Amino acid sequence: MFSIEHEFDASVITLVDDGAAALQEDVVINAYAECITLEQFNPRLGQAEKITLSMEQLRDLAAALDLPEGVYRVRPDRESDEKA
Repeated sequence: MFSIEHEFDASVITLVDDGAAALQEDVVINAYAECITLEQFNPRLGQAEKITLSMEQLRDLAAALDLPEGVYRVRPDRESDEKA
């Protein structure tokens, strides 16, 4: 399950783990114009952990989800994938 909220400076997506067993904490994704942040509460540390991805890293992640094992570079001029 997930929710989407549009705020002044970001779109906020919250992913809720509603699976059967061993549920994980919610993941909150903040989509800004210049970057994406992912936050998840770590119960062992008692605090939220945050990861920041540039828009280029997000583009590469999206491309990687549909590609086989290997090393790739996305060409900015053609926006096509090439195997390195």
